Amino acid sequence: MKKNSVKNIRINSEVQREMSQIIREDLKDPRIHPMTSVMAVEVTPDLKYAKIFVSVLGDDAAKEKTMEGLKKSASYARHQLAGRMNLRNTPELTFVLDNSIEYGVAMAKRIDEVNKVE
Repeated sequence: MKKNSVKNIRINSEVQREMSQIIREDLKDPRIHPMTSVMAVEVTPDLKYAKIFVSVLGDDAAKEKTMEGLKKSASYARHQLAGRMNLRNTPELTFVLDNSIEYGVAMAKRIDEVNKVE
């Protein structure tokens, strides 16, 4: 299976949907911030590994605690994912902090500031 095949794109979106639900409903770790969103998922073509890109609404301390909690509960999340999806292999989960929303907001503010000056 190629990296950007239709099948891989469908698997990525399905894993993203399920992981969003698992983080929101099943993970009970108090370190995980309630405003945690799964932004994207990249599953390798052999279905052995998955990068879960998450965004956390909050300060740096909340982000750090959330990432710590997600890394500690990765095996439980993988077990939940295996029960929800019928995949040949259940991928090992790696959580990555995604700051793209904050970057976009910061850039929009800068653009507005430049437009006000002119």
